[in-house]
Amino acid sequence: MVLLHVKRGDESQFLLQAPGSTELEELTVQVARVYNGRLKVQRLCSEMEELAEHGIFLPPNMQGLTDDQIEELKLKDEWGEKCVPSGGAVFKKDDIGRRNGQAPNEKMKQVLKKTMEEAKAIISKKQVEAGVCVTMEMVKDALDQLRGAVMIVYPMGLPPYDPIRMEFENKEDLSGTQAGLNVIKESEAQLWWAAKELRRTKKLSDYVGKNEKTKIIAKIQQRLEENDDDACLNSPWADNTALKRHFHGVKDIKWRPR
Repeated sequence: MVLLHVKRGDESQFLLQAPGSTELEELTVQVARVYNGRLKVQRLCSEMEELAEHGIFLPPNMQGLTDDQIEELKLKDEWGEKCVPSGGAVFKKDDIGRRNGQAPNEKMKQVLKKTMEEAKAIISKKQVEAGVCVTMEMVKDALDQLRGAVMIVYPMGLPPYDPIRMEFENKEDLSGTQAGLNVIKESEAQLWWAAKELRRTKKLSDYVGKNEKTKIIAKIQQRLEENDDDACLNSPWADNTALKRHFHGVKDIKWRPR
């Protein structure tokens, strides 16, 4: 099995094994799924920390409003009345105004926190140092653990607009967020090794040879679209030397005099 040390840029991500005979179409998608799956676990843990501290998400039309404004507008958090944590709630106001302040009690909070720690350990970058490969099955296991913990603490479920529920249902809206920029679409993912793109039409062995004990550093990135190139070329920075180096070798590019 060829050992891939997957990075994004210069940042280490995870280890993954694959036979040299693997089609790169299949491998690229596999790497992208593990990469994106780890991001999903991280996003969930971030929101679950807030859930443990401040309870469920407020309805979108109530977020950021003061109590007086909510009363004046006669708004009501109907889901807040249904989604009560096991063992009752402890009030802890969310100063940001995103969550309803009805936090789980200490025992239930620890259920969430312990599970988050275990899930984060499964997909941690420290697995690289330990020589442990991360698989999609491991990512799914981490997601299942998080889902189970939320079901224990909130047996009635979460509101349909709560980002945790949306993540579990794969309905998350990451548009306009940094988290969204981190995600790499499977269809647009590229793997690079030794300054060469590992083209999807080939096999891994076409690049690394037949030695199944090979270890490589594979960098994942999102493919640059043609219109992205055009946007850069039409920008005020089009005559920038560093930008020219970035696009060196790209076909059919004509530098426009400024």
